[in-house]
Amino acid sequence: MTRPAAIVTGGARGIGLACAEALADAGFDILVADLAQTAAGELATDITARGAKFAYVSCDIADLSAHAALVDSAMRAFGRIDCLVNNAGVGAVVRGDLLDLKPDNFDRALGVNLRGTVFLSQAVAKAMLRQPSDDAKSIITITSVSAEMASPERSEYCMSKAGLSMWVKNLALRLAPENIGVFELRPGIIRTDMTAGVTAKYDALIDGGLVPAKRWGEVSDIGAMVAALAAGRLGFSTGSIINVDGALSVPRL
Repeated sequence: MTRPAAIVTGGARGIGLACAEALADAGFDILVADLAQTAAGELATDITARGAKFAYVSCDIADLSAHAALVDSAMRAFGRIDCLVNNAGVGAVVRGDLLDLKPDNFDRALGVNLRGTVFLSQAVAKAMLRQPSDDAKSIITITSVSAEMASPERSEYCMSKAGLSMWVKNLALRLAPENIGVFELRPGIIRTDMTAGVTAKYDALIDGGLVPAKRWGEVSDIGAMVAALAAGRLGFSTGSIINVDGALSVPRL
């Protein structure tokens, strides 16, 4: 039986790594695309120990010229692409007053989080449509609760995620007749390297009731949801927004 194959962007650590591991455990072969230059060896050991084939491409998804080679690498390695996990992203270069937002910092956030992700999704969707298989396929995009919840000190990040959310809706409509499920996952406060510097701040906020579930999110929470969606059993829910945030984003009085 041929194994399905997945591309995970930003898969060398954090949420992306958890997604790659969960998909490997679920029977997918894995290509990780990441900026990291030295991660391939450790990743290969980790992923192949889970019974999966592994490939690695070092690239910046903001560089649209790299997308064709990334897709080709997956096809050469596995002969197919069944799942794309759009996880790669950047935070605000500098947090501060939005009236001081610099164009270069705006361009970096939008270039990776929105523009790069949009056009990589486009390239992968075209490759999926060229495959003769009737097997379920999926494009799963990791956005953030910040797609809806404003943070004025990092407005460019919020705008990039809000724009990406609209892209997911449009992509879902385009690909629904093609049996390609398109989903948006919105993580809340997740314990990663990116949040390590503000652990004390969020510990206090969580203790104070900010997150109704009264705990941090773990990268495994995201990985488990990605694996469930990629399995194809929720295909009729294509176009859905799935909050993975312990009810953080539920409006309250």
